[in-house]
Amino acid sequence: MSNTTTLAGNLTRDPEIRYTRDGQANATFGLAVNRRWQPRGSEEWEEATSFFDVVCWRELAENVALSLVKGSRVLVTGRLDQHVWETELGERRSRVEISAEEVGASLRFATAEVTRTARRTADHSDVDGTSDSDDVATIGADA
Repeated sequence: MSNTTTLAGNLTRDPEIRYTRDGQANATFGLAVNRRWQPRGSEEWEEATSFFDVVCWRELAENVALSLVKGSRVLVTGRLDQHVWETELGERRSRVEISAEEVGASLRFATAEVTRTARRTADHSDVDGTSDSDDVATIGADA
């Protein structure tokens, strides 16, 4: 069974980064996904917006926190996770969030410059495995 989804939308807030006790980065942000359609036989357009919470871990979390801001248009690929809990009043609540595996800037309405970060080993030391020409790639209409 597969539990992978890809969404395109805009950040509803700046990514918030936190670190676990053992130093693992965790970033969260909200994602708004708009859908627009025209019902058959109608000249009017209808629109709906869905809101999702996205969570990122480790290097992805750090890169997201350094690169994205509220309003950024992104593509998110990840796993859907449902969390269920009970409130103090005994009400059962649930929420679905996306555990991101990949987050990328959407180039539909913007250009981007991509800078490769140094890979790190388990002890967080840099691994020098890239050449200088691999470090920066420019993406955009002029590239």
